[in-house]
Amino acid sequence: MPASSTVSTSVRLPRDLSRELARKARSTKRGKNWVIKEALEHYLLGSSHDALRQEARKQSLLASKHMSKDDLAWTEQAGEIEGWRA
Repeated sequence: MPASSTVSTSVRLPRDLSRELARKARSTKRGKNWVIKEALEHYLLGSSHDALRQEARKQSLLASKHMSKDDLAWTEQAGEIEGWRA
């Protein structure tokens, strides 16, 4: 099991977000702490995975020597939108 530490903090959530957190905890049969940890991991660590995925796509296109205009535009824009979230 990886090392962990306890962080004590307070977060003010809008009522609808608090309800969604409670609903997610119930539906996954996990605690709110687990849901928050998973969300933070996805948010904070997910961007590095996105960058790796973008680079893999670019390298794959370059290796296949088949880059359409759309693919070329996609690889150029990938760096500009890195870290963006919906």
